[in-house]
Amino acid sequence: MNGWWTDRAMLTGFARSVAIAVPAALLCVWINTPLPWLIGPLFAIGTLSAAGVRLVCPVAIRSAGIWAIGTALGLYFTPSVVGQIAGYGWAVVVAISYALLLGLAFAWALRRWAGLDPATAFFAGSIGGASEMAVQGERHGGHVGMIAAAHSMRVVMVVSTLPFIYKWLDLQGSDAYIPGRLDVSYPGLALLVVATCAGAFVLKRIGSPNAWVLGPLLVAGVLTAAEAAPTALPGWVVSVGQIFIGISLGSRFDRSFAARAPRLFAVMAVTTAAGIAVSAGFGYLLGSAAGIPPATMILGTSPGGIAEMSLTAKVLRLGVPVVTTFHVLRLAVLVISAGTVYRWLARRSGWPLPDEDAPGGSAGKSPGR
Repeated sequence: MNGWWTDRAMLTGFARSVAIAVPAALLCVWINTPLPWLIGPLFAIGTLSAAGVRLVCPVAIRSAGIWAIGTALGLYFTPSVVGQIAGYGWAVVVAISYALLLGLAFAWALRRWAGLDPATAFFAGSIGGASEMAVQGERHGGHVGMIAAAHSMRVVMVVSTLPFIYKWLDLQGSDAYIPGRLDVSYPGLALLVVATCAGAFVLKRIGSPNAWVLGPLLVAGVLTAAEAAPTALPGWVVSVGQIFIGISLGSRFDRSFAARAPRLFAVMAVTTAAGIAVSAGFGYLLGSAAGIPPATMILGTSPGGIAEMSLTAKVLRLGVPVVTTFHVLRLAVLVISAGTVYRWLARRSGWPLPDEDAPGGSAGKSPGR
């Protein structure tokens, strides 16, 4: 009985979220904001959730949203695009190195001004996936809630500012990249759904980060590169995916969110704003050197998430495959290397490591010095 009422409450909360998110998205379409299907739900759900309204986004809904975006992005990787991107290897290495340094700068600021312990500060500052950094942070003695909250705030700030800045500056491309298929076949769509979901399940099974983005992206990308994509993705699927992501991001900001650690959020707000500005300058210089349009490269080096930044590139027609490739490779390298980098720093700095402490290490410590 308890499980039934819990499920019913969750479904009610999600239905309430949809009832708020859809009109908010339509309003943003009407007033012509950037990314209206994402921005409208994000702002509306975030505002009401912070005011105390119980709004819910089940994990499956978030997964469905990022599946739609991952699949849509994969359909851009035509054979000619794959060949062109292969020539950007050195720029990818430079961008990944920059992301690692930016994450260290974020971590230093969180340690210095927010008073977080080393593990929490390091994994909260790293420009990787929120869930992956939270898991690794917990393994090294960090505070999971603080890490996840810091990542959520950073992504929301990037999503809430960059598209508006691009619109204000009227930065839009005449993107030469087009999806491998332009026609929609609903039997083909059924095959694409099965294939991409299978890819997500396989990656999730082996513990890959962001499986519901990377699995569909990989499968759709391989099919497109092989000129075997069974269909294009209907526009309404991408719009629904954006609504789901907007609800997911907005619902994290409940009334107690900022009260948990006001210093953390104050520091995150300042450092993220600075990070956006510095990354824009870096992206401009790297894009100019690599022969990539600077507006595209700024999105590729921004401290946002794969789905959100690649979606921004899609809407603004700014080098979707380039932005996606830079973010995917950055995520992969940072997720693989974050633990090793932290342990190296910990040994040099004398920070405690779980395997060097008493059983259980420092896991579960509350944030603070």
